[in-house]
Amino acid sequence: MAIAPLLAATTAFIQRAPRMLIGADWVEAADGQTMSLRNPATGEQLCLVPRATVDDVNRAVLAARQAFDDSPWTRTRPRERQNLLWKLADLMQRDAELLAQLECLNNGKSAAVAQVMDVQLSIDFLRYMAGWATKIEGSSVEVSMPLMPDAQFHSFIRREAVGVVGAIVAWNFPLLLACWKLGPALATGCTVVLKPADETPLSALKLAELVQEAGYPDGVFNVVTGTGITAGSALTHNPLVDKLTFTGSTAVGKEIGKIAMDSMTRVTLELGGKSPTIVMADADLGNAAAGAASAIFFNQGQVCCAGSRLYVQRKHFDNVVADIAGIANAMKLGNGLDASVEMGPLISARQQERVYRYIEMGRESGATIACGGEQFGPGYFVKPTVIVDVDQKHSLVQEEIFGPVLVAIPFDDEADALRMANDSPYGLGASIWSNDLAAVHRMIPRIKSGSVWVNCHSALDPALPFGGYKMSGVGREMGHAAIEHYTELKSVLIKL
Repeated sequence: MAIAPLLAATTAFIQRAPRMLIGADWVEAADGQTMSLRNPATGEQLCLVPRATVDDVNRAVLAARQAFDDSPWTRTRPRERQNLLWKLADLMQRDAELLAQLECLNNGKSAAVAQVMDVQLSIDFLRYMAGWATKIEGSSVEVSMPLMPDAQFHSFIRREAVGVVGAIVAWNFPLLLACWKLGPALATGCTVVLKPADETPLSALKLAELVQEAGYPDGVFNVVTGTGITAGSALTHNPLVDKLTFTGSTAVGKEIGKIAMDSMTRVTLELGGKSPTIVMADADLGNAAAGAASAIFFNQGQVCCAGSRLYVQRKHFDNVVADIAGIANAMKLGNGLDASVEMGPLISARQQERVYRYIEMGRESGATIACGGEQFGPGYFVKPTVIVDVDQKHSLVQEEIFGPVLVAIPFDDEADALRMANDSPYGLGASIWSNDLAAVHRMIPRIKSGSVWVNCHSALDPALPFGGYKMSGVGREMGHAAIEHYTELKSVLIKL
């Protein structure tokens, strides 16, 4: 393998003392405990980070509370918030290669892909959100007030920052997910405590350095590294947090939602998915096969909206499956620092074993492994896998695997495809591959998911809201909808 050398700055960053950002200070955990991070491509220890205690999290929330209530941040004007976000995005552009290498080392994904996808999408999103800082509007209202017919009133509606945001993000897109939450929070004037995933905190810690360099006041952005069971739970239960935003599994999201409702903390949840890819008979089958392969194998299948269920019109089923299997078998797997690698490792040994258990479950139930179906090391690799001869009600079809495993099922007609596509507890994304616009427009409103892509899959843009129906979550990331989730409405009535 042609492993690219690390930047000196990357090496220095991972070799530094384990610290996290609370208020103005880079600190270790209160009890000095650390967590070991591993390189998914090799299984070797990468570095140490602090294992935050409950007290650490509470100090971070207090710093964010004070920054929101008492610091100059509360008096920044929209133009200043816009310019600070632009400055942060510029710094990320400067350090794009470093950020990409950190994502690769910490997550396993291709550094080359991370630079043009994860890092660039993060930069684009912050720049998009910077524009919203100057466009947050209220409105004036002419009221009737029938009980005071002789009085005169002036009435208006304000949109105000929600306050302290507790943000918890998943490990599959560590930097991008952090920016999805940081962008609207900073654009609206909120403060943030970010708890990155246990496995992947490095890019969040680098992001915190860049926030400081951009000139944000102390306490506006805090990062606490640690376990979900301790640090994540402490953040979720802290009464000084005004809003919780979480990206991760449906099971954890449901628990966070219940806790939030006990204190009426505002909440958005971007959760799991089991997205269908529907290939109609009239589709360009070559493009559809390539698109379906990308939909499931991109980022090792560790994508919440991955196209993990493939439905193909019966007469083309075998050919499309064969084409996808051919693509899978030709993919080069390896260390993401090798620019020629097309698929990296899964995030951890635990995830590798979990994904492989699903493949074994398929074998045991009589399903056919059309390609892949193997795991290997060193590192946490699972070969891209396509499984056929599976019943629609099987766990392989109904449960989120979160790995490079595609389950393919034929369908007979449009109604059959829609029935199976909607037969899922999830509703995050879906794609339709067809050149029949009439059929496409019939199908779009009948698919129960937050995003529908046509002749593409997982195509995201900062202007388009992203989130799910059903068990895929509550609320939306990106677009104008994100601004609404980080603000409160206040009605004002003045009797003249």
